[in-house]
Amino acid sequence: MNSNSVSAFVLALLIMCNSAVAQKLTSDVPYVDDGHKRHLLDIYTPEGPARKDLPVMFWIHGGGWQAGDKSDVALKPKVLIERGFVFISTNYRLLPEVNMEDLIGDVAKSLGWVHKNIARYGGDPERIFVGGHSAGAQLAALICIDDRYLKTEGVSFDVLKGCIPVDGDTYDIPRIIMTAEHRQSLYGGRMFTFGHRQKFGNDPEKHVDFSAVTHVANDKSIPPCRDRISRSPVFTSTTGTSSRLPSA
Repeated sequence: MNSNSVSAFVLALLIMCNSAVAQKLTSDVPYVDDGHKRHLLDIYTPEGPARKDLPVMFWIHGGGWQAGDKSDVALKPKVLIERGFVFISTNYRLLPEVNMEDLIGDVAKSLGWVHKNIARYGGDPERIFVGGHSAGAQLAALICIDDRYLKTEGVSFDVLKGCIPVDGDTYDIPRIIMTAEHRQSLYGGRMFTFGHRQKFGNDPEKHVDFSAVTHVANDKSIPPCRDRISRSPVFTSTTGTSSRLPSA
């Protein structure tokens, strides 16, 4: 997938097209057998005659890893379906009920289910885009850069054609923590009792491991990535090095 193709996809998220295509919602599809009440996803497909091999958008909601719902999609399904996509929005278990490892694992399991089953809904399992908002942006970037999560679910990076994190800032967790605590030391005010330090395990090694920047490498077939707020393909790590992702 070249950069022009991914840029065209991103444009579809931002521009409403004139042609109206009715959408069909298949809601509350379980992606884990006998799983948690949040192990569910929604599938949006074009209404009408069955189609096949449509590119797939896999969307991860935000909410600070503690809130949010797969229904928080606004016009995204409409826009993408009008552009010929299948749109998936997933739920996952939340903090503090589970730890961050399990939360990320849920997202990977959901994408694994999509890869195995989306052809039945007209989607192409070999053309999946991953996106998310805020906390969902962090999750999208991490599973598209740290290949351990999707490998566990039998999904190769080769099927990922683009990563579009939206309004995310948590790609380098140690830097986020240092920035917040430095501001507090300068300006005072209350510190969060369940902020990024606690959410990501209260362990410096885990903070590094949960950071997307840690896992950037040239030999991993990482899909083109671009945060749609910062518009930057460069993630700078606390080690003083810059990790450049394939840009969209």
